[in-house]
Amino acid sequence: MNETGTKLIANNKKAYHDYFVEESYECGIELVGTEVKSLRMGQCSIKEAFCQVRDGQVFVYGMHINPYEKGNIFNRDPLRDRKLLLHRTEIQKIAGVLQQQGYTLVPLRVYFKNSRVKVEIGLCRGKKNYDKREALKKKEQRRALEREFKRANIRL
Repeated sequence: MNETGTKLIANNKKAYHDYFVEESYECGIELVGTEVKSLRMGQCSIKEAFCQVRDGQVFVYGMHINPYEKGNIFNRDPLRDRKLLLHRTEIQKIAGVLQQQGYTLVPLRVYFKNSRVKVEIGLCRGKKNYDKREALKKKEQRRALEREFKRANIRL
């Protein structure tokens, strides 16, 4: 737990590799009790998850929350569709942008914020292969620079 009262549960690093994140939103998520207990134990994966606007509401698909081991009959399907809680104006804005070609809605992080489960979703545009290569090149250059600075500081 850090100073802002947030505790990270799951992070979607693949989304930052595959997409340009244009805008991000923090939203709540509709869960049942055993799912929250499972999340407290860190049992969540959003690697293959995506979001869609359906009937004026936003849902997340493919988000896997492991069943709570002591939950017996109260456990739900680990891959069920879950409703995200956003304001109507935000949903309308997102739906308008998603109409444009090339945009998608991807969950970026799942975390606790003051004992409530929050999901950060990103309005993303897909990267092409050359964009990914460019990003890897920049990352490698930055690492090389950091290595050089570290060696220079050790010699001083």
